[in-house]
Amino acid sequence: MTAFAAAHTDTHRCVVAERAGVVLGMAWLGLVARPPTPDRPGSRQTADVQTVYVHPDLRGSGVAGRLVTALLDVADELGVERTSVHSSVDGERLYRRLGFGDARLLLQRPPED
Repeated sequence: MTAFAAAHTDTHRCVVAERAGVVLGMAWLGLVARPPTPDRPGSRQTADVQTVYVHPDLRGSGVAGRLVTALLDVADELGVERTSVHSSVDGERLYRRLGFGDARLLLQRPPED
């Protein structure tokens, strides 16, 4: 993971939760540069919460919430205009509690076989 973080400093941020030198969990924020538009000139950026992982023995203890909150703080510091997440069923309640909601017009196309 440290090699990935070092190689992708422009596009990703990572936060790690640890206690007494033991890693409890980690989470990533993927950053995407967006081109300017007539009504939004200048630098634009969106973000995606990615790969939130907490040790199985600690799930439900609040570690994931603290990790995602830290990522959202990073997004706010960077001036990101929107942060999204592709949630698992298990994680949906956490993300909704942190302010995420349904994106009405998010359309996706899988790759052709």
